[in-house]
Amino acid sequence: MTKDNNLLGKFDLSGIPPAPRGVPQIEVTFDLDANGIMHVSACDKSTGRSNKIEIRNERGRLSQADIERMVADAKRFEHEDNQQRERVASRNSLEAYVFQVKQALNEYGDRLSTEDRQKATAMCDETLAWIDANQLAEKCEFEDRLKELQKVCQSIMTKLHMTASSPSAGQSCGRQAHQHPHQSPIVEEVD
Repeated sequence: MTKDNNLLGKFDLSGIPPAPRGVPQIEVTFDLDANGIMHVSACDKSTGRSNKIEIRNERGRLSQADIERMVADAKRFEHEDNQQRERVASRNSLEAYVFQVKQALNEYGDRLSTEDRQKATAMCDETLAWIDANQLAEKCEFEDRLKELQKVCQSIMTKLHMTASSPSAGQSCGRQAHQHPHQSPIVEEVD
């Protein structure tokens, strides 16, 4: 986990336009050369902005004994690390679903009844507050919250998608075809 990492260096990637969570795409590249020098670069795919850093082991960051101890610790705590990774993935899935629903409500909520929109918004806000208050909840708790939220929001999102996928233009074309069932279509050739 990040709390167990050893800081080697840092740099900023600035000038990235504001976007909803999960939208920015940052490509990070690590390259370790034969001399033990690490080259790290990051590039925002939408703007092309990039930054890089070169990390040398000049400051005697870790001794061989430190490295061996860290490798042994990693093996010893592998099971706990996997459980933590799964817990974080569950929390991230819940958070991502909340933000998907909120984004859909912001963009297309006017197509829903006020009651449905308020119900979904309240449930999302309540879930975000719960996540903030329960950062250390277990994996199953995050999964249960996700199922609860999906149970409430799934029918509302289905209504939203049905209203979005019923174009009035397609309906009017169908009505026009039925008005003149015995006429063949007029084809006009254009050069």
